[in-house]
Amino acid sequence: MARRPTFTTVLLVRHGVTTTTGTILPGRAPGLHLAPRGTTQATQVAERLRGLANKPVALYVSPLERTRETAAPIAKALGLRATVERGLLEADFGTWTGKKLSVLSAKPEWRAVQHAPSTFRFPDGESFSEMQSRMWSTIERLAAKHRNRTIVLVSHADPIKAVVTQAQGVPLDLFQRTVISPCSISAIAFTDSTPVVLCVNNTGSLKELMPS
Repeated sequence: MARRPTFTTVLLVRHGVTTTTGTILPGRAPGLHLAPRGTTQATQVAERLRGLANKPVALYVSPLERTRETAAPIAKALGLRATVERGLLEADFGTWTGKKLSVLSAKPEWRAVQHAPSTFRFPDGESFSEMQSRMWSTIERLAAKHRNRTIVLVSHADPIKAVVTQAQGVPLDLFQRTVISPCSISAIAFTDSTPVVLCVNNTGSLKELMPS
C-alpha cells in the first residue's frame, strides 16, 4: 500500500509586544513579560487558532517568559499543554543583550546585521547562520514527530524570519526583508518533497490556510 503523502503544517507564532519591543534588544535576558497590549494580542491569536479547521495537536514554546505568556491562552483555547522547546529560543545576542537599538544601529557592525547577516556573529553570542540551523533542525524534528498533523510553535521574530527565509529558498542575507509582527502567524507545510510556505506575518483570517 502506498504511503499517504506527508503534509505537516507548522504554525509559527511570534510572542506579543513587551514594554521594550522596538527599543531594546532583549535577547535571552530573563524577566521580560508581555505588556498589557501583548496579553490582549495573545488572547486574540488564540481565538484565531481556535477557528482552524485542522485542529493543532501539539504546542511548543520557547522557554522565555514572553513566549510562555503568549502560549498560555493558546494552550487554553486549543486544549493543549505547552511544551518548552529550547530550540525555539531567541538568538543569543551576547554582549548586545539588553542594549538600546538606537545605540546598536550606530555601530559599524550594524550594516552587516542588516545587509550581510550570514557573515555576522553577535559578540560572545550566536551567529545568524547558527540560529537558522538550530531553528530549522528543531522544526524538522517536531514536524516529523507529528506527521500529517498541525502543530503550533511560539518563538521570536528573528528565528521565525530565518526559518521562513530558508523554507522559501531565499539567501539568509536577505532575511531582513521579511517582517514578523507581534502575535503574527507564519505557516509552513512540510511535505515529502519540499517545504511550502502557506502564509507569512498573518494577522487576519486563517480560514483559507491551504495550498493552492
